[in-house]
Amino acid sequence: MKSYNEYSKEELRLELEELNKKYKEYQNLNLNLNMARGKPNTAQINFSMPMMNVLTNDDNYIASDGQDVRNYGDLPGIPEARKLFADYLGIEPEETLVMGNASLNIMYDCVARAMLKGVLGSEKPWCKYDEIKFICPVPGYDRHFTICEFLGIKMIPVKLTEWGPDMKTIQELVKDETVKGIWCVPKYTNPYGGCYSDEAVKQLASMETAAKDFRIFWDNAYAYHYVYKDVEVLNILDECKKAGFPNRPYIFGSTSKITFPGSGVSFFGASKENIEFSMKQLNAESISWDKINMLRHVKFLKDLDGIKSLLDKHANALRPKFDIVLNMLDTELSGLDAGSWVKPDGGYFVTFIAKNNCAKRIYQLCKECGLTMTEPGATHPYHLDPDDSFLRIAPSYPSEEELKQAMIIFTLSAKISTVERLLNK
Repeated sequence: MKSYNEYSKEELRLELEELNKKYKEYQNLNLNLNMARGKPNTAQINFSMPMMNVLTNDDNYIASDGQDVRNYGDLPGIPEARKLFADYLGIEPEETLVMGNASLNIMYDCVARAMLKGVLGSEKPWCKYDEIKFICPVPGYDRHFTICEFLGIKMIPVKLTEWGPDMKTIQELVKDETVKGIWCVPKYTNPYGGCYSDEAVKQLASMETAAKDFRIFWDNAYAYHYVYKDVEVLNILDECKKAGFPNRPYIFGSTSKITFPGSGVSFFGASKENIEFSMKQLNAESISWDKINMLRHVKFLKDLDGIKSLLDKHANALRPKFDIVLNMLDTELSGLDAGSWVKPDGGYFVTFIAKNNCAKRIYQLCKECGLTMTEPGATHPYHLDPDDSFLRIAPSYPSEEELKQAMIIFTLSAKISTVERLLNK
């Protein structure tokens, strides 16, 4: 296929005319398609419906330590839930808290408490500094950036590759005492779908930081959520212990994309010292979390093998949708020099990297044709993508037929924006 860069001006004008004709045909269909967020589809949610029937009589509401889960108490979570999700995170039950339905709540809470009271090892609450900063690998997860922006934390973008963040830059940045944390999605990164290399994990664990209370916010949202390939990532807590910094990592996870996104359980992993410190702070805000839901999850999932088996079903449901996206990108855009894309190993997204100054135009064209996408810039702090190039494709929620229509519109929009750019040079 001939690259658009090789077209003459006249060829580009004729190509744009043809593309606009096709675009108008789809615009006239008045479609309402959505690829904005990585939401499990109905079929995926249905995999967990048997969980609704695992608790059927009074005896079933007793946890392994004899407590009635319908009552108050047990802030760390019931023992069997701590054991299950400790296994999931690859740590010990004593290093694990099981909490409410969303890990995002825990992440926000950890940062907010650090601002108000500091963390273990803090000389003073973070809010007492004139300014504090977080390192934000980009492209990254917009909700992480929202937390920092809301709490007034300055964000420093650092380039993320498919195999981890730019460690050379990070090692320089952490020489500043006001750099207090870094956001990491280590496995099937949001949105690349790649995984941190062993070297990246070891360097994050062992690097010297000016701030003694520096924290790695390790959002392990996709720990077993493979689509094409299950990849093993080093355990950050183990590596930090080896390096002599056991209190450095905060680890987050949930069942949001395993069972029910709005009614799952979340979990927090850290050193025993961090857990004890966090418990003292959490005691001021809660007596206990939803222990009935914890017990329901344990009885349904049973063990780590049960979680992996369920996620095999999710992978089988998601793979055809990722195939549609990747095949459409290959078929429609390969050779045109209209952008590039990353084939993920797992997770929920495909990253499209448009030509510079084209992402906003692609988004606009998609929107005007009835396709909702994640906003351009969402992958960067303050919504500022300096090249206006990154777009996140979320294949999970639409039906396969809707996804095919969505990708026709998306690839048409990518072609139009590229040709327009070349004509305006």
